[in-house]
Formats: sequence, C-alpha cells, structure tokens
Amino acid sequence: MNVNDDITQRWWNLEAKLAEKFEKKPDMEAILFLIGMQETGFIQNNISKEQKQDLMHVAICTLLLPSGYYKLDHHDEDGWPHFIQLKEHASQSVMEQENFLKDHILFYFEQQQFL
Repeated sequence: MNVNDDITQRWWNLEAKLAEKFEKKPDMEAILFLIGMQETGFIQNNISKEQKQDLMHVAICTLLLPSGYYKLDHHDEDGWPHFIQLKEHASQSVMEQENFLKDHILFYFEQQQFL
C-alpha cells in the first residue's frame, strides 16, 4: 500500500466522521478553522475575515508543534496562544504540502481521541 493511499483513506474517514457530526462535509479550510476554535475557545456568531485567519494560523502552529516547527511561547490576556517558529517549512509540491498537513491533522484528531 502506498503512503498516500493510507493518508487518503484516513482522511476520508475523518471527513465522514466530521460530516456526521456537523451534517456537512468539511473542506481543509473548515477543518483548520475548527481546530483553531478548539484551541482558542473562541466562539462567536459573527467572525471577521481577520479573526478567521487568526484561528487558522493558531491551527497550523498547533498542528506543527509535534514536528518541531513551532513551540508555544505564551497565552495572551485573552487566552490566545502565541507561537515561536523554530524551523522553516521545506519546499514541497502542492500535493506534498497537502498530504503533510493532512497527516498532521489526522494526528491531531487521533490525539484528541476523535478518530
């Protein structure tokens, strides 16, 4: 079995489980947004584009913590985490970047005991 096949199957399983929970199949952006909300506790009816980007940034940093790309620096007075980048992201093709991120997302949900 190809590594990409494994990631693809595991990704489909995650999408199915999230679709069951939220009654809509999420895309990558929605999953990052969800992780950002989970990590910050930020829940609000009207979220600005900037807030959405901030939530997705928190998600990316959180996802890449275990691989040593970031470390948590502190939480601000509003409880939002702030990170320090420890190493650069390697240059990858779009498909490699997507699989890299999917693998980290899958690991995150496994650690959250969602999968």
